Amino acid sequence: MSGEPQADCLFCKIVAGEIPATVVRKTERTIAIRDINPQAPTHVLVMPRAHYPNAPELAAAEPLVAAELLTEAAEVAAEEGIADYRLILNVGAGAGQTVFHVHVHVLGGKPLREGMV
Repeated sequence: MSGEPQADCLFCKIVAGEIPATVVRKTERTIAIRDINPQAPTHVLVMPRAHYPNAPELAAAEPLVAAELLTEAAEVAAEEGIADYRLILNVGAGAGQTVFHVHVHVLGGKPLREGMV
């Protein structure tokens, strides 16, 4: 567990403003950005500003922030005008996690087939 920014973390650098991203929402504890490789018309990543490698570690250390990620994901969907959407949290490389800073994928804007992402 951590919570502290990691020098080698892409998302920590985005949170710090060191790497540009298209920000769609911000709160005191979270940030939501457009995915640079979208898998659906709406594909936004919602992440905590604090660094935790995955959802279980965030939930154990900061359960209120973990809950806020889901609330913010719903707010993103509402602001994007999508009523039907998918939320994805990958945990570990074998599950498809490529950036080890917990983040929720919000996907929608078209019918999503099973097995997608």
